[in-house]
Amino acid sequence: MVEKNQLLPKGIRHIHKPPVLVGAAHALGPYVRTARKDQDLRIDDAASLFGVSVDTLSRLENGVGAVRLDKLLAVLDGLGLGLLVGTKGELANMLRRMEALHDEHA
Repeated sequence: MVEKNQLLPKGIRHIHKPPVLVGAAHALGPYVRTARKDQDLRIDDAASLFGVSVDTLSRLENGVGAVRLDKLLAVLDGLGLGLLVGTKGELANMLRRMEALHDEHA
């Protein structure tokens, strides 16, 4: 059995929000912001650690403007987050199974 913090990089605490299925760019921002704040990172410190500009991280968190994929992946990696690609149906089913499993163990 995998413990909930086992998949996060060393020094990163549990992300309290469940996985989300992102259907639009602006939907990812609050998730990223919450993960950053949960790790007590200021936006300027996080941007520096992840190798992106404060403007890029701000645009990502606010869902405005475009962010290059390599920059998005750098931010997600720095926060201990990942990107999973599949069909919307497959991902929705996976999220339902994860929620059911979580409810069983709660």
